[in-house]
Amino acid sequence: MPKMKTHSSLKDRFKVTGTGKVKRNKAHRNHLLSHKSNRAKRVLCTQPNMAAGDVSRLKQGLANLK
Repeated sequence: MPKMKTHSSLKDRFKVTGTGKVKRNKAHRNHLLSHKSNRAKRVLCTQPNMAAGDVSRLKQGLANLK
């Protein structure tokens, strides 16, 4: 049986915390930031936890991330 590999794009987009929760980044924070308010940029820079239903779907792709 071959090894389970981590999906390379998921590795960059999600982080697994020490307790096993999965954190994600918010959209609209990459470019065109000059017209966005400071508050909007501050809110967008937070990393919320993924919902439980989405985490169960991601676990196989994030097999080797700890």
